[in-house]
Amino acid sequence: MPSRISIEADSTIVFIGDSITDVDRGHPAHAPLGRGYVHFVGNALLARYPHLHLKIVNTGIGGDTILDLERRWDADCLSYQPNIVSVLIGINDAWYLTTESGGDGRAASTEQYEITYDQLLVTLRGQGDCEIVLIEPFVFCGDQQNLLLSTARGYIDVVRKLAAKYDAVRVPLQEEIDKLIHEVRPPRWSQDMVHPYQWAHAWIAQRWLEATGL
Repeated sequence: MPSRISIEADSTIVFIGDSITDVDRGHPAHAPLGRGYVHFVGNALLARYPHLHLKIVNTGIGGDTILDLERRWDADCLSYQPNIVSVLIGINDAWYLTTESGGDGRAASTEQYEITYDQLLVTLRGQGDCEIVLIEPFVFCGDQQNLLLSTARGYIDVVRKLAAKYDAVRVPLQEEIDKLIHEVRPPRWSQDMVHPYQWAHAWIAQRWLEATGL
């Protein structure tokens, strides 16, 4: 597969998002990449391109919504002057809106999510020639009437729209999960429909590498 992402020597790749990106990255045993999909993607890239001396950065923080990401975008993304940025955000916005009455104002509606996410990508594009990878938020659920899943689909639609607008690589996780969920039931993926087991993190990493062509 031809690469959709151009990767050069000394490139810095930032992965930013919520707990699904974080996954214990601050724990001494798992620092600095954590033990989730960033661990699998990052080490795959380091092994495939050892001569390029890549810098892989994980700045995921558990519980983050798009509004939390906005507050730390400069420090945890732009300050690294990244060549590639991969973003996975939105499931907590959907989660808080459906289960916790807005998470004390932390959750964004789909409209606010789109406006905020769009502005973050504007600032990223303003930094120069940076490749963007947008990962769809997702829910491991086969019940199309499930409130969290139906709410999350609104945020997924925004990611698809923004990926097209910014010519970003889109990692279509929910599409792939929908194809498999009746064959591989939700408890195989996650205990809460949101946080993947480690094998599912490896599966996400495979989808990321396929989408980017790296």
